[in-house]
Amino acid sequence: MASTSNMFLYSLTILPPSAITQAVLGAFSGKKQQEIIVAQGSRLTLLRPDASQAKVQTVLSHDVFGIIRSLAAFRLAGSSKDYIIVGSDSGRIAILDYNPILNKFNRVHLETFGKSGVRRVIPGQYLACDPKGRACLIASVEKNKLVYVLNRNAQAELTISSPLEAHKSHCLVFALVALDVGYENPIFACLEVDYGEADQDPTGKAYEEIEKMLVYYELDLGLNHVVRKWAEPVDRTANCLFQVPGGTDGPSGVLVCVEDSIYYRHSGRPSHRVPIPRRRGATEDPNRRRVIVSGVMHKMRGAFFFLLQTEDGDLFKVTLEHEEGQVERIRIKYFDTVPIATSLCILKSGFLFVAAETGNHHFYQFEKLGDDDEEIEFTSDMYDPDPMEMLTPAYFQPRPAENIALVESIDSLNPLIDAKVANLTDDDAPQIYTVCGSSARSTFRILKHGLETTEIVSSELPGVPSAVWTTKLTAEDDYDAYIILSFTNGTLVLSIGETVEEVSDTGFLSSAPTLAVQQLGEDGLIQVHPKGIRHIRADRRVSEWPAPQHRSIVAATTNSRQVAVALSSGEIVYFEMDSDGQLAEFEEKKEMSGTVTCLSLGEVPDGRIRSSFLAVGCDDSTVRIFSLDPDSTLESKSVQALTSPPSSLCIMSMQDSTGSLDPAATRSSTLYLHIGLYSGVYLRTVLDTVTGELTDTRTRFLGPKPVKLFKVVAQGQTAVLALSSRPWLGYSNPLGGTQGGGQYMLTPLSYPALEFGWTFSSEQCPEGMVGIQGQNLRIFTIEKLTENLQQESIPLAYTPRKMLKHPDQPLFYTIEADADTLSAETRANLIARAAEKTNGTNGDITPPTHNELPPEEFGYPRAKGHWASCIHVIDPLTKTPLQKIELGENEAAFSIAAVSFSSQDDEVFLVVGTGKDVVLSPRSSSGGYIHIYRFLENGRQLEFIHKTAVEEPPLALLAFQGRLLAGIGKDLKIFDLGMKQLLRKAQGTSIAPYVIVGLQTQGSRIIVSDVQESVIYVVYKYADNRLIPFCDDMVARFTTCTTMVDYETVAGGDKFGNLWLVRCPAKASAEADEDPAGGHLLHERSYLQGTPNRLELQAHFYPQDIPTS
Repeated sequence: MASTSNMFLYSLTILPPSAITQAVLGAFSGKKQQEIIVAQGSRLTLLRPDASQAKVQTVLSHDVFGIIRSLAAFRLAGSSKDYIIVGSDSGRIAILDYNPILNKFNRVHLETFGKSGVRRVIPGQYLACDPKGRACLIASVEKNKLVYVLNRNAQAELTISSPLEAHKSHCLVFALVALDVGYENPIFACLEVDYGEADQDPTGKAYEEIEKMLVYYELDLGLNHVVRKWAEPVDRTANCLFQVPGGTDGPSGVLVCVEDSIYYRHSGRPSHRVPIPRRRGATEDPNRRRVIVSGVMHKMRGAFFFLLQTEDGDLFKVTLEHEEGQVERIRIKYFDTVPIATSLCILKSGFLFVAAETGNHHFYQFEKLGDDDEEIEFTSDMYDPDPMEMLTPAYFQPRPAENIALVESIDSLNPLIDAKVANLTDDDAPQIYTVCGSSARSTFRILKHGLETTEIVSSELPGVPSAVWTTKLTAEDDYDAYIILSFTNGTLVLSIGETVEEVSDTGFLSSAPTLAVQQLGEDGLIQVHPKGIRHIRADRRVSEWPAPQHRSIVAATTNSRQVAVALSSGEIVYFEMDSDGQLAEFEEKKEMSGTVTCLSLGEVPDGRIRSSFLAVGCDDSTVRIFSLDPDSTLESKSVQALTSPPSSLCIMSMQDSTGSLDPAATRSSTLYLHIGLYSGVYLRTVLDTVTGELTDTRTRFLGPKPVKLFKVVAQGQTAVLALSSRPWLGYSNPLGGTQGGGQYMLTPLSYPALEFGWTFSSEQCPEGMVGIQGQNLRIFTIEKLTENLQQESIPLAYTPRKMLKHPDQPLFYTIEADADTLSAETRANLIARAAEKTNGTNGDITPPTHNELPPEEFGYPRAKGHWASCIHVIDPLTKTPLQKIELGENEAAFSIAAVSFSSQDDEVFLVVGTGKDVVLSPRSSSGGYIHIYRFLENGRQLEFIHKTAVEEPPLALLAFQGRLLAGIGKDLKIFDLGMKQLLRKAQGTSIAPYVIVGLQTQGSRIIVSDVQESVIYVVYKYADNRLIPFCDDMVARFTTCTTMVDYETVAGGDKFGNLWLVRCPAKASAEADEDPAGGHLLHERSYLQGTPNRLELQAHFYPQDIPTS
């Protein structure tokens, strides 16, 4: 926060982070069931896999308000419940315990050991727990390691010791794992490098000779200290370790994964190694070595196996043959291919959870364990364990998945590369259009605010009904028996069974419209119509209460024991059911001052015989609460004035987030009066159960139509369905934790507008809703209340770099590029060449197929120094890609703009900036191009016009005063469109210190973003045709995105996850615009080798991740 500014930023999370950095498995509820805890940025989320439905449910999501660096689950010996250890940026070790009754995490211990922040010498980056739950080791990237001993006290509570140190200076840790040693002293294994000598040696010789070591640290429980027990050099490319089961289950030790091979290592035991098989295929590079990026070990009765994953996503099954604690050989074979994962979890119920590095997370079911297939198996007998010996590469043929089947895909927008907010569908609220993901798993996604609905029935009716109800026959029934539809001239009754059909012998009056339907008492039914109330008994006896002469009923409300109706004369008549099931009328009629528009009785509370309140809405814009207690019947309790006449009322009790402060008490429920107004406003106000007072009113505008309210059931909780120009659902948030557990949410449904709604319950659909839309009857359910943003995705080809909306049409253009990936043209050539070779050698024998595997599952073939890139035209309304233009000749697209050129009668062209033979680090290229495309068919197709060569790839393009402004390297150039190529009209040299990566403009002012030196304000002087920088920043910010907030202020994000607002001083801003020629700006003295003026920081905020758009 800048000390001089009074601007503050307030943030609201629309969608919590969906990228999973780590996932751990355990029985956190203390039941037999396995659950998964995932770290998502600053959130800790508990997922419960449901084996019967093959789904993963989110149970709890909690914000820890810090960065979660590492997670581990551990269980004390003899217990049935797992605890969670969290290593974060707080400089503390936290032990959490999940409470399933309250659905929350409890903090058991919080021990401080260092400073806060993600620092290289503060532990928290690596975390490992002894498999028997006796100790854990938390380590930093460099130098420091702490061991905590975990135990129980006399009250069976978890205790934690003071930390034991195992520090070593000049020592970098690459991986950490706990060994399985049964009940011997706990041992932890590390991959370490000692850089002490290399640091002191200026010649670089010591660096060449540096060795990576596998080190064992033993915690001596008797002496209570940690010793460095054993160290042995391993290959310098070693990157990860996996624990091998020990004790009675296996030989103990570790698997060390290095580039191209896997070793088994343990102190005092012989070493073994197997190669990591490489893919065979026409487009594959046979010399590319693979590394293991993630894996999981799974124990079964009397056996165990590993699934290890390479950077291509291929899973390999690794098994160890052992006898009497000695490993005899390692076996490795191809298993299946899944997305590249940060964590893999195998559940005992036969499922595999893949927390994907990018794109959606996957939940698979095991079909078989790959024991009896035809895959080639490689064993360590064939290979020398000496690391100095060259390994003959092993090859396998990738194939579609056989051993696992995908059962659920969990939406994830990671990484979110660009987003635009636009209302292309003319809804009440705009939609968010995003490009996200990487390589072939990238997508263009449309995010809409609303709960997902599943339609069960939609059928056309003979006329246009005005209302619909469902009712049971008796109070004991589980499901509804009838659907009653009211038309302007009559009533239609449908019975619910295997099919829905019309019935006529129900006792309902079919010649008049219906105002209300209710199952009354044990087994009666009530129908309220304009001329009276019809009470239908179970034996079909009908008793009728006629409305008084020359008056009709205009509004009615009912519950299972009470009925209240309003007459056209403004009188209210109240009935209550007596002991023998008859409706008894209360003697007095209550006269209202105006016409009654709506009424509501709450449900009868448990253990009571009546609801105590009646709410009455009148056309004088008031709601009155009347008492229904026997000693004060129809006495006025309170009045609420409204801004417009009420169209609908609903008294109902709902779960409340404000419950008592006692953590042992469950959430209370509060009685609310929900009010819908003719103006489209919805109000929720608390109704005091003792005095009938109305307090704490909240309002929300739902749409231009009058609001109708109905009590429904969604996911087992009572909710309110509010219908205006679109349907909304009011419910309490089912997720606990800091994600607003129990908080009241009002969310639109992604469903057409309904005129009337009611609950619906049948065997096929126990929790549904029925509604009327025009002439259609619709039945639907709401599956998930936890996700109020709906995602629809369109697949893209490569990693998206930027997206652009057409200036007038509802179309988007994306540019995509992947480094070190073969382009489509190269792949086709290689496959054709391989096919020719096969045909030439085999004569008439049928050649093997050289088909490409689907890239969205297997990725693209990789090769150093190649680029694959394309331009996509996307129609978000029909959700289809309209055109794909592949870029050849090792070109990659980096920037895009739509420019209307004044010289071409303001016709709009699509401009794409590309680079040729680009190397990302260190940055170099053999040149850049600017491609010009013409829009055809209102932008649905692109036609290539020409391309212009420039010195460097243009990383920023912008339409500027009827011409094209391009940031090329450090320079800023203005181009106009010529017949054969672009014509340069103006140039500002060395505007940015490094590379221009973004441009914004208003008037003649241009905001230039530099890759690592924040933003520079530039003014364009038309008279002199000059570009003059006049203001820059004093802080080096590695800019990722910027936007102009106003003429003087810019908001931007940098690659360290900061969001900042900077402003140009008013005097400098005015001076830059005053002088038409810019003479004094040119000759003003530069300040500290920069522009004459400096930007002022207005606000600074840390949004926990890199802002990208």
